[in-house]
Parts: sequence; structure tokens; C-alpha cells
Amino acid sequence: MIRPQEGATPGGMEASSQQRKALIVLDAVDAALVRALQGDGRATYQALADRVGLSRTAVRARVRHLIATGAIRIVGVLHAGVMGMEVFGHISLRVCGPVRPVIEELVQREAVVFTAQTAGRFPVVAHVRVRDDNALAAELTQVRKIPGVVEAEVFRGDRIAKDEYSSVRPLREISIDPLDWRLVRCLQADGRASYADLARTVGLSQAAARSRVVRLIDAGVIHVTALIEASAVGVTERLGFGLRCRGDASALAGGLASLTGVSFAATGFGSYDIVGGVTAADRRAIVETLETIRRSPEVSYTETWDYLAVAKERQRIDGQSYTAVPQPRGG
Repeated sequence: MIRPQEGATPGGMEASSQQRKALIVLDAVDAALVRALQGDGRATYQALADRVGLSRTAVRARVRHLIATGAIRIVGVLHAGVMGMEVFGHISLRVCGPVRPVIEELVQREAVVFTAQTAGRFPVVAHVRVRDDNALAAELTQVRKIPGVVEAEVFRGDRIAKDEYSSVRPLREISIDPLDWRLVRCLQADGRASYADLARTVGLSQAAARSRVVRLIDAGVIHVTALIEASAVGVTERLGFGLRCRGDASALAGGLASLTGVSFAATGFGSYDIVGGVTAADRRAIVETLETIRRSPEVSYTETWDYLAVAKERQRIDGQSYTAVPQPRGG
């Protein structure tokens, strides 16, 4: 069962009160439940129980506790194509002079959904999401014009194998009416809302609400998943990687997507065949994940970059965009 980590010092004083107050430890069963909910946030308690070998009652208690303590949120995430952001680009920047002014310019750009100062071949990386290749080319032109940027190396994503904040199922073209959008907004707020609650909210019968939700999920419009609250469970280490591979890059990316710690993986074209990210609670876990990746016979080259300071990370949660600006690691 998850449990708050002890940390109060005598007399009620705490070395880092906010951090210690929030930190939660997941045991092996909790971790297995989280992985299952990341795959299907609306999985029944019985299906989850069958997967982890506990009773339905015990699993329900654990899932509710995970949510109540803030370790996870279960939400619906839209396909990037539905949001007009189907094309993904990873941009690595060489910079002459201070990095911070370049980062500040990137943060202001609407198409930039992630940017960070890094340790590696390039001091700055950015992720952009745009509607098509023409928009990607236009965005790249503007990024190259930023004072201090001397080179921009681009990886154009082809297929997203894993993305915590977007559905990665193939998007099937379907018509979406206002009632569908109301259901989508409900699922973005609470991915495990019952069909009865969804029906009451949008004014449909329970059967009709269920039919619409299943249709939206099957079409890839929305994916209900568990988002881990990194600050709550102590996930502090992040690393990016680029791979070149032998053979089928899509098959390799699919395998990477199943690894614990891999938070993002995409195939594409450019300096790498695959670009991805790893998150973990400590350096040891990061190293173990990277070693697992390197052991794959399909991997012919591995490059990594450490995220020194994430300046912008935007997702679309709760029906709108928001921007998180974390503090640099290590103060």
C-alpha cells in the first residue's frame, strides 16, 4: 500500500516541509496497478484484481487511495491530431552566449510545448507540436531567428509510441458532436467517472453515454490514463535519449514504450531513428533503464542528454492548456 514518507523532525520542524509532506512511496502492487491504469484508466476493479492477484475490494481500496493521496490522477487525454497538433518535432539547438535568453524566447512560442536547458551535445532542446509539415518548417524558421541560436537540428516525428499526455492510438476519422465534446470534458476532469454520472451530466441515458464514450476511445480521440504526480511520488530525475537502430524502428519503439520509466518514445527522421525520455526517482533507476535500452540488439547508437532545468512543459488537461515551470534540479 502507498504510504507517506516520514520526515518530521522533533518539535514539529521539518527540513523541507512541502517536499516531505507530499512524498509518497509506492509498493510493488501499487506500481503494477499504476501501470495497468496507464494502459486503461477505465479498467474495471475486477480486471485490475485479476492482473495483480488481489481481491476486487482490496484493489478498489488501493486505487481510491492512490487518487486520494495525490499519487495519480486518472484523466482523459486527447489525441494530438484532434487538437490540431499532429506533427511533432524535436529541435536541438546550438547556442552562442548565454542560454537563458534563448530559453525565454522559446517559452513564449505557442507551438513550443516543452523546452529545457540540457547537458549534452546541445545546450537547449525544444519540442514543438504543429498541424502539418508547412507549419513545422515555419516554426523552425522562427526558432532559427532567435538571437544566440547558431544551429538547429531537427527530428521530425513519424509515429508516437508513447506519450503520457496524448492518445497514441491511430486516430480514426469520426464526427464529433457537442454531446461528444461534453463527454470528453467530463473525462478530462475525471477519467473514471461512472457511466451513470456521465449520463446525468450530459443528459443522456446510461447506455447512450457508454456507447459514445466507447466510440470515442475506440476511434483514438481520447485515451483514459493514469498520470503520475511526480512531486508526490518523488520522481525527480529526467533524461532524454536519441537512438539509431538496426531494422524496424517502430517495433523497437513499441518495446521501449512498455519499459518502466520510459515516459515518451517516438520514431521519425533526422539524426535519430527514435527520440524518447526517461523519468525515475533516482539516478540508479535511470541507469538501469538506459542499460536495458542499450542491451537491445536493435540499438546501434545511443545518445543522452540530462535535463538541467525544464523551463516549459505544457499539456492539455482539464479541457485547457496550462504551463508548468519547474525549478532547476539541484537548486
